Amino acid sequence: MLIEQDRWGLSSLASERFDYAQREVIGYCLNTGCGRGNRFIKEFLNGNGRSIDVYPYEELAANDLVRDMTRLPFRDATFDSVTFIANINHVPRSLRDRELAEASRCLKPGGNIIVTMGNPLAEILIHQLLRLYDRMLGTRLDVDGERGMHEEEAYYLTDREIITRLRDADFTAIRKTYFATQWGLNHLFVGWKPKSA
Repeated sequence: MLIEQDRWGLSSLASERFDYAQREVIGYCLNTGCGRGNRFIKEFLNGNGRSIDVYPYEELAANDLVRDMTRLPFRDATFDSVTFIANINHVPRSLRDRELAEASRCLKPGGNIIVTMGNPLAEILIHQLLRLYDRMLGTRLDVDGERGMHEEEAYYLTDREIITRLRDADFTAIRKTYFATQWGLNHLFVGWKPKSA
């Protein structure tokens, strides 16, 4: 499956998300919800950043695990960019604003936040397909099934919710860009932390 791994000379869904997000990173990056292998920082940013997750996926070190994403273990204004790559929908609904505010605290003034999200129909179909594929073939492609879904998680967030939450966290100049290589089924949002308060 071309979800997580590149095959046959084709880019996977994950690699394309990483590629589009990498183009928006402006410096030292915090990758939240990094998932298995910490690929984004290692492969796409050549180690220029930190990756964290709440779940102990394969190849994550102890210092990559942060149980409470509303209290990040970083000083104010540490990072130039913060990414939420295909995962802001997995932040429990009641914690989303607090996590975005914490991400903003860790960003330098003038830094940016990058959020990727799939089309709602595509997200639901892909999650269901992966669950079925794993069940039938004994694979482990569905990382959400591996760690379990919290009742306040969702398969996707609407554009309106993402933009509203970014604005509520005081990000400005928010723009949305579609991934041309995926028939418009994936897109990203970039918002900026004001240079002065």
